[in-house]
Amino acid sequence: MDQPSPPPTMRRSIPDTYAGRTLFITGATGFMGKVLVEKLLRDCPELKCIYLLIRTKRGVDAAQRKDEYLKHLVFDRIRETNRAQLDKIRLVRGDILEDDLDIANGDQAELAENVEVVFHCAANVRFDQELKQAVNYNLNGTLRVLRLAERMKRLVAFVHVSTAFCQCNEAVVEERAYPAPHSPLGISKLADLVDSKVLDLVTPSLLNNLPNTYAYTKALTEDLVNGFRDRLPVAIARPTVVIAAWREPIPGWIEGTHGPTGLMIGGGRGVIRTMHCNPEYDSGLMPVDVTMNGVIILGAERMNTGFQQNTLFCNIASGNVNPITWGDALEAGRKKLYDNPLCFSLWYPDGSIKSNYLYHMLCVVLFHYLPAYLIDFLLIILRRKPFMIKIQKKISQGLNVLQYYTTKQWVFNNDRMCAMYGRLSEKDRQTFFFDMSGLDWPSYFRDYILGVRQYVLKEPPATLPKARRLLRKLYIMDKLVQAAIYALILWLVWSYWDVVIGSIQFVLDSSVDGVRKAFVRGTRA
Repeated sequence: MDQPSPPPTMRRSIPDTYAGRTLFITGATGFMGKVLVEKLLRDCPELKCIYLLIRTKRGVDAAQRKDEYLKHLVFDRIRETNRAQLDKIRLVRGDILEDDLDIANGDQAELAENVEVVFHCAANVRFDQELKQAVNYNLNGTLRVLRLAERMKRLVAFVHVSTAFCQCNEAVVEERAYPAPHSPLGISKLADLVDSKVLDLVTPSLLNNLPNTYAYTKALTEDLVNGFRDRLPVAIARPTVVIAAWREPIPGWIEGTHGPTGLMIGGGRGVIRTMHCNPEYDSGLMPVDVTMNGVIILGAERMNTGFQQNTLFCNIASGNVNPITWGDALEAGRKKLYDNPLCFSLWYPDGSIKSNYLYHMLCVVLFHYLPAYLIDFLLIILRRKPFMIKIQKKISQGLNVLQYYTTKQWVFNNDRMCAMYGRLSEKDRQTFFFDMSGLDWPSYFRDYILGVRQYVLKEPPATLPKARRLLRKLYIMDKLVQAAIYALILWLVWSYWDVVIGSIQFVLDSSVDGVRKAFVRGTRA
């Protein structure tokens, strides 16, 4: 990273800072949570113990749940090199949605006595969730964790993982507190008292200029956490757009279909052919391993600075170090998708981004809905169940949500993140890498797409030859259909040439005659 004169290094290395510590992590079964747990176990080998809050599964006891969790492929490297580290994982049965986190009294007492560091990663990241649900998960869930943290006698750091986009109304997002849109506790009480249907009616007025309930509840949650700064050593991490792993635990590893991953799948299947987006705007894309390294660094910083009745806000953003615009990202993704296509596609992947909204909507009608209606019509004739309109409606809903972020520009100030990284020793910078200057975006997108195929769509590399043959067939079909459409247009023009020319001539004659009459009337006047 570009830095002014390097500041003094941290008093202790990051592994030494976490050595002997007992941690409590929520959201450990999620995409970011797994990466956090794996990284801490592998590169902070002297940490004492990690408690993970895990929901119970019917018919599965705690031991089976732990085995199931640790068998995940992200822990393969640890199993091969230092299997004993996995014994430091302890599962705590509970639920972020329940009072007192639904943790047994004995477990609560154990956590209160032993935990020193909390990473609160649990969140409902759906943009289209009802406000009542979003409040209960993101806001009330965080409040429950904070109340548990108040009982932790040895707590030295509470790191809340937020999002850089909870301050959407700010063109420049600084690493500081922002006023909440409403009182967090007031909204919490409102959501408890008011019926979901009634709450949905007032949601637009509550959101005001914020795009969705996720951003709204995350903004409230930041204010809630900041309100505990006089009681707890709190820090707030604000990641940007988190996508597949760059280097660790596995290059290209990804889970879920949110955000850009969903776009990649929809485009690869040929069902997304247009998107409203400004290609010149910074995408804010960040690999998950870089992001979680930033979160770990923030946790160490909070421990080293001690309890000062303040909140350490940190934007986990690349800043001006090797950013990528939406246009470059989508173009790189498209090229690598042609090299590594998906096994199942409804049509040849094609299309483009549109900065003009009206042009985009015209393309939605022509290339999304019109083909969908035609396909469903043919399916009905063939006595098959239609499905394309349903798919396109879901795609349109997803695009409408995502396009808020692809048509706006934000600047995320990351001075604190850069300063913290600059204070690390060279060894820690190599281990907990945050400098993205060495990231080659085209190579990264190749790994990303291969990761989507293998880990999300369950299409192993051995299926690539089959997928490439399908892509060639779809390409030929696409060109034949285009040729047929152009031929139809030419035939219509040729067949009705006289009518077209006559109509044009009539319009011109009428216009000239009208102008002549108006001129004569004006001359007489």
